[in-house]
Amino acid sequence: MTAGAPLDPKIECMDPEARHELQEQRLRALVDRLLSTDNLQGSRLRESGVTRGTDVRLDEIHLLPTISKQDLWDHYPFGLRIAAQEDIVCVHGSSGTGGRPTLIPYTANDVEIWSTVMARALKGAGATTGSIVHNAYGYGLFTGGLGVHHGGLKLGATVIPMSGGMTERQVRLIEDLRPDVLCCTPSYALRLAEDLGENSLQVGIFGAEPWTDEMRQEIQQRLDIRALDIYGLSEIIGPGVACESLDSEGLLNIAEDHFYPETEDGELIFTTLTKTGMPLLRYRTGDVATLHEPAGRRTLKRMSKLKGRKDDMLVIRGVNVFPTEIEAVVLDLASPHYLIVEDRRTTTAQLHVAVESTEDVKQQLTYKLKERLGITCQVHVLEPGKLPRTEVGKAQRLARWTQGQAPIDGLT
Repeated sequence: MTAGAPLDPKIECMDPEARHELQEQRLRALVDRLLSTDNLQGSRLRESGVTRGTDVRLDEIHLLPTISKQDLWDHYPFGLRIAAQEDIVCVHGSSGTGGRPTLIPYTANDVEIWSTVMARALKGAGATTGSIVHNAYGYGLFTGGLGVHHGGLKLGATVIPMSGGMTERQVRLIEDLRPDVLCCTPSYALRLAEDLGENSLQVGIFGAEPWTDEMRQEIQQRLDIRALDIYGLSEIIGPGVACESLDSEGLLNIAEDHFYPETEDGELIFTTLTKTGMPLLRYRTGDVATLHEPAGRRTLKRMSKLKGRKDDMLVIRGVNVFPTEIEAVVLDLASPHYLIVEDRRTTTAQLHVAVESTEDVKQQLTYKLKERLGITCQVHVLEPGKLPRTEVGKAQRLARWTQGQAPIDGLT
């Protein structure tokens, strides 16, 4: 692969002071657009004393009101849309919690932004116009598949729109078409690795679920590729909000000319500076990560790999635990297929960790988890193939057990 050169050096390598001015201009224009409506965001701005865009400064953005996923649910389906219906060209979203969908309307302008930031991500990963991109993210309302697709076409690469599942066919096409870029969830990359032999892949862009550096090493070893992380969410644009490049030192470059990042109590907050369909001012993502200053050619701020989601954080006997912390220990000793079970049937929560391995690792894994987390986990060792494999969508790594049958056999 090439060194992951910027797609648009004028933007990605822009002087930080000039970018700050651009971001502030775009923020003020966004505020004016929101104030011109009578929807929730415009009302909250007026209630906070903001009457026009020039009232706000980028350095004081933290003083402005936030928006949450609950607000999107409360105003379902398109209560926060500000573009006219005739300007909406597509809708994406997620299934949401408890069957409550999160739907996001896109204008042609939004799709163009999305294509551009995804093309940047692919180029930073070393893809070129001569690349063949095997895209195994799911197509449909989920933004993963079509996001990569838009970006690949924008870059001028050849995209294989495989979508998820049908692993036997995926393997056959990788062997026959010889792609150099693989895009899918990290858990599905490991599933493909079980059936793929020697192949043409050189780099993988993996996202849609938190994953650790230990899983990165596992993927790189099994597939003999460079494994890079990508981040995005439909509320902001989809994949391409941030992505590792070959030279970004394990951090993800944020497309901050379009998406202004903040953190508050560890939670990522994004403002969509340029979206026109349903722009969001200070959207609380629920994702936990840290922000870092630029380094290298790109002058973009960077973010860490996700540590997890605030709603996935487990509190076990007063100790805060993220599933990714458990994964880091498991992958050092056992296979990458595991399940964490939070047993909430009594007032004193218990944590079970099921892995596929041999019985001799049970004691060592129990000790390592206690050393890393400060609590004792009940470790269950299963035979290879006993835990479900993820063919489509995100891997289930965490199950909350509140009543009824255990999520897996053998738990009591």
